[in-house]
Amino acid sequence: MFLSRNRGILCTKSIDFGVRSISGHIQDGKLVDQRTGILHRASKCNITSKNGVENFRRFSTQPTSALWHDKINSDTLPQSADVVVYGASITGAAVAYNLAKAGMGGQVVLLDQDTLTDGRAWLETSGLVGAFKPTLTQVKIVQKSIQLFQELTDKGLPTGWRQCGSLNLARTRDRMTVFRRMKSQSTGWGIECSILTPEQCKKIFPLLEVSDILGGLWIPKDGVADTTLLCQSLLREAQKMGVTIVEKCAIKHIAQAEGRGQAIETSLGTIYGTYFVNCATLHARDIGLLSDPIVKVPLHAAEHYFLHTKPVEGLSADAPVIRDLDGRIFFRENEGRILAGGYEQNAKPAFEDGAIPANAASMQLPVDWDHFHVLLEELIKRVPCLEEAVLERLSNVPEVFSPDGKWIVGESPEIQNYLVATGSQSVASAGLSYAIADIITQGYSSVDIHELDISRFLGLHNNRKFLRERVREVPGLHYAIPYPFQELDTGRTLRMSPIFPAFKEAGGVFGQTMGYERPSWFDQKHCLDDNGVPKYRVAATRTFGKPPWFNFASEEYNACREKIGLCDYSSFTKVDLWSKGREIVDLLQHLCSNDVDVPVGTIIHTGMQTKQGGYENDCSLARIGPSHYFMIAPTIQQTRCKAWIERHMPPGGQISLSDVTSMYTAICIMGPFSRIMLSELTDTDLAPKNFPFFTYRELDVGLANGIRAFNLTHTGELGFVLYIPNEFALHVYTRLLEAGEKYGIRHCGYYAMRALRVEKFFAFWGQDLDTFTTPLECGRMWRVKFDKPFHFIGRDALMKQRDEGVTRLYVQLLLNDHDSEVDMWPMGGEPIFRNGDFCGQITTASYGFTFKRQVCLGFVQNLHPETNEPEKVTNEYVLSGDYEIEIAGIRFGAKVNLHSPNLPTKYPDQEREAYKATRDKNDESSVMAPKPSW
Repeated sequence: MFLSRNRGILCTKSIDFGVRSISGHIQDGKLVDQRTGILHRASKCNITSKNGVENFRRFSTQPTSALWHDKINSDTLPQSADVVVYGASITGAAVAYNLAKAGMGGQVVLLDQDTLTDGRAWLETSGLVGAFKPTLTQVKIVQKSIQLFQELTDKGLPTGWRQCGSLNLARTRDRMTVFRRMKSQSTGWGIECSILTPEQCKKIFPLLEVSDILGGLWIPKDGVADTTLLCQSLLREAQKMGVTIVEKCAIKHIAQAEGRGQAIETSLGTIYGTYFVNCATLHARDIGLLSDPIVKVPLHAAEHYFLHTKPVEGLSADAPVIRDLDGRIFFRENEGRILAGGYEQNAKPAFEDGAIPANAASMQLPVDWDHFHVLLEELIKRVPCLEEAVLERLSNVPEVFSPDGKWIVGESPEIQNYLVATGSQSVASAGLSYAIADIITQGYSSVDIHELDISRFLGLHNNRKFLRERVREVPGLHYAIPYPFQELDTGRTLRMSPIFPAFKEAGGVFGQTMGYERPSWFDQKHCLDDNGVPKYRVAATRTFGKPPWFNFASEEYNACREKIGLCDYSSFTKVDLWSKGREIVDLLQHLCSNDVDVPVGTIIHTGMQTKQGGYENDCSLARIGPSHYFMIAPTIQQTRCKAWIERHMPPGGQISLSDVTSMYTAICIMGPFSRIMLSELTDTDLAPKNFPFFTYRELDVGLANGIRAFNLTHTGELGFVLYIPNEFALHVYTRLLEAGEKYGIRHCGYYAMRALRVEKFFAFWGQDLDTFTTPLECGRMWRVKFDKPFHFIGRDALMKQRDEGVTRLYVQLLLNDHDSEVDMWPMGGEPIFRNGDFCGQITTASYGFTFKRQVCLGFVQNLHPETNEPEKVTNEYVLSGDYEIEIAGIRFGAKVNLHSPNLPTKYPDQEREAYKATRDKNDESSVMAPKPSW
């Protein structure tokens, strides 16, 4: 079927939409199905019949004769294997290949429920490989993918890999700001790129319409590849190296075998594997549901469209990939044709009933021209010649997305040695295979994957209705402008503390972490709707400069420093650990780098290190009994830290662990009058001699009892955190507000908390600390007790680092000559320069309301000028340099601090000033109780 230039001409041909042919005619710019009467928008394009075109395009530049013609051999199912990989996706094939390269080929079995012959129809993808991702971890994964594609190509294997470059276009000033930020980040990320004018963009791709374009970002080493060819090449190479491949093998059930293995029941029998790797993409969630216990793999499919034209005149074979991000579209050259698609703002969920076809050939979805129309209009606007182009077909294939749009990789928290690598069908996901191969062969990933780790999810994220709602929003984030503190609008008001309604009434504007609603700031003036009812509002910044919440955060900050601030800490992870004897003490001594054998009533802050010395967890432990501890960890650690402890617990059930996060409402009161105010509500003596800093007491507050009180805050301010049984939460909250009114108590949100902790030089796990960061690198060596009588995990690595020296140091940088009213603000990821040379990157930034300037935290390295390899870094090296931070292409001078600064206050307090996040001496006698005598 085609639509001629004269739209009044009607024509009746047949269109193959991948699922069935639709016969109809064009009327008023729409395709009318003669059988159903359904209208399909045609809009401005000539549509031609597609006869004999393969269901799944090959994106290789090699001729068809170069494709594989022999079948991939399918073996019989073995009884056992060291590694069982399920899913011949690009990731699964790459996992098998990389394990085989590591010498494990003979111990690896790859299963797939589909056929793996030459007729296997791998799901269609765009084939785009873009080096830039939101974080360095994701960048490294893509770089690993490119490394793999080049390796196969160098072997003469068909991959479709071609480095044609990519050109990203900007229509708005904010998008140009994003490009300038990316250009700054590229220094530390090793990505070659440049900012272009509209005229330069058109020179690279002459078919572009650039009248509404402000500029572009050119990335010359980006490219395209072919999923089908890559999968076939990887599978054949893996098979040559001994990997057993079994097709038409569906999994029925997975149970834990003796030890750490899995008994995998399939349609062809049962196979026992030491490791199981779930790479099933669209089926990954369903496979997780088949295990015992269930492994949560939160994924949902959405419809994803690809438009294919016939050959386009004037289209160069060397044309780059074009991404018009503000138009939410992409297109690329494909054998003289254009292949185009995009990420619409409101996606359509696929397979909403949960019934996903078993094989790829049956997965193409009916085409909805009306839904695709918004992308089609943008394509024609950007490449006007498409209006006269002859279209070959429009295909609609499912693409999977996680709740945050990121890949999912790592060991499941539910079953040991059950690994997951999924989250996308894109060719770039092949790089995840390196992390899986590392975990199996050496016990840890060589790339820090904490932000992609499967443990970042809770059970609520695996709820199908939640996923169905969230998948409408997540695809559009791929091309959305990445403003600071980005929040999602779907899947909200899931986890709330009992005082959430009171916070909403007080003007709370909410962010969400691990599904938990937390006030970001408070705006009392605009908290009611037209009917006078308190509104639920989602926090939004939508600027790279001074944010709209600045004044609110400033007032909240001042309350915490000079009066009393009240903040909801309920989302923090809370875990009870106990045993009958000293088993729990011994376990924690083994897991923690600090000495946890402290007097009852003492709080100890400690890391739980990896074998390499990095932070697996960063937590506070209150010893509330001789064999009972109460652990507080970051919100995002709720699944991860529990799984880490459980993996190291001795058998026999001698130690009990209970996640009590949802049992307690946590209210933090901080400020110079917090002790006086709390004293009015309890009979317990809160004087420093009776209740010193970094200790725990159980209090009565108001009429409530059983409240676990911590004399500490997570910002370095004087204050208390009250862990209140939920049934007493509203009562205690009300009494605190009543008692605090005369002291100027004020509700405070997390943006003010961020400013407080950044000024005080406090590092947070997941932002500043990760599994590759050690205590010696971030000024916390005084929290590592090498001389305690237990050999803790990571001790040897930390002792070696102590003897050899560190190659990077955590610093605080205060910006000079930066005008916070007009200049772009740092938001993390900005490069740091020492004496003009790149030396590190910012991890966290915030405005410092006491310093009255921007404050940044990050790591400084000493990179060899020729090899770029990191060398030893000392305090003297750091302090002897002149520093600059580059924000969106502009460098600002900065003053460096190695240790927590002393901030002036109207009400100085010896106890508050005694505790600092970083130190240059191993002395905490002023804030800690004495060592126990037992």
